[in-house]
Amino acid sequence: MIPFNKPPYTGNEDQYVLAAMRSSKISGDGDFSKRCQAWFEAKLECKKALLTPSCTHALEMAALLIDVQAGDEIIMPSYTFVSTANAFVMRGAKIVFVDIRPDTMNIDENQIEAAITSKTKAIVPVHYAGVACEMDVIMDIALRHGLFVIEDAAQGMMASYKGRPLGSIGHMGAFSFHETKNYTSGGEGGLLIINDERFVSRAEIIREKGTNRSQFFRGMVDKYSWVDIGSSYLPCDIQAAFLWGQLERSEEINKNRLQLWNSYYEALFSLASSGRVTLPSIPDGCVHNAHMFYLKANDLNERTALLEYLKNREVYGVFHYVPLHSAVAGPRFSRFHGDDRYTTNESERLIRLPVWYGMQGHEITRVVDSVLEFFA
Repeated sequence: MIPFNKPPYTGNEDQYVLAAMRSSKISGDGDFSKRCQAWFEAKLECKKALLTPSCTHALEMAALLIDVQAGDEIIMPSYTFVSTANAFVMRGAKIVFVDIRPDTMNIDENQIEAAITSKTKAIVPVHYAGVACEMDVIMDIALRHGLFVIEDAAQGMMASYKGRPLGSIGHMGAFSFHETKNYTSGGEGGLLIINDERFVSRAEIIREKGTNRSQFFRGMVDKYSWVDIGSSYLPCDIQAAFLWGQLERSEEINKNRLQLWNSYYEALFSLASSGRVTLPSIPDGCVHNAHMFYLKANDLNERTALLEYLKNREVYGVFHYVPLHSAVAGPRFSRFHGDDRYTTNESERLIRLPVWYGMQGHEITRVVDSVLEFFA
């Protein structure tokens, strides 16, 4: 069986995890956490990088930092993971979905402004498959309407938009190190980056259960105490140690995944040229990270048949998100502004093919051959 995913592993994780276990600082913000956060601050050119137990927690922190209140509205695409919405729903916000672009599966920047009301608090673009949303337009809209922009860059590490790392363009950015991502901190994990200086100090407090503990350890206060709302948003240093083993070889991992992605694209290009499938589109100015390789069948029935065909040949492909506005909780916590022209239709066509760091050429060939056989 060719699995859909294998968590990335470089071989250095073992020694770093063991070192963290044997250290005197196994809880949050130990030596490996500090190394990782410094790496991200340099790589992403942000004001502050804070590791979290998951991307969900990073988004929850962002909602707290922009002070989301009951009745506020948050604009985002419906084609995303539930955490993108839940982080704001938990603060009492109403989610306002707008349609996506069929070429990138990202939020349609041209649909955002019409969805803005006096209650709108923020825009949350989701960089699907590590391909950037049209951030110049989104930031211009946010500036003119006085809105926050929280980038859901869960899939976007090592990708960029017009030379700027994803996540570093809005007020904040959230990343995932789940086992299905390009880099993992041992199964789960996340990161919140702060690009707006005014949020840095409070982010540390919220992350430390509402205390000024970080200031205490820097000698800024003589004792720490409860000063704000917050929760436990620190991962243990063992997670950071696992992640550090991958950040050291981030360029190698990225290069390998791009090679795999390009192999898929070249091998399946003839199918796309004949109109049998649609392949991913990378707009000018966007540098992607090969987070996933997907193709689109012509309709839901064909997708279902193709997935079954692959399964019978021991190739595990998957479909992706069920649009949130059509989920059971959708009507309760959200509304869809404008027409659902592409969100549902495009989501029903999409298939993700297996791709992971270290995948072998013969495995790519087997997946490709199975797809070509189906359409033959």
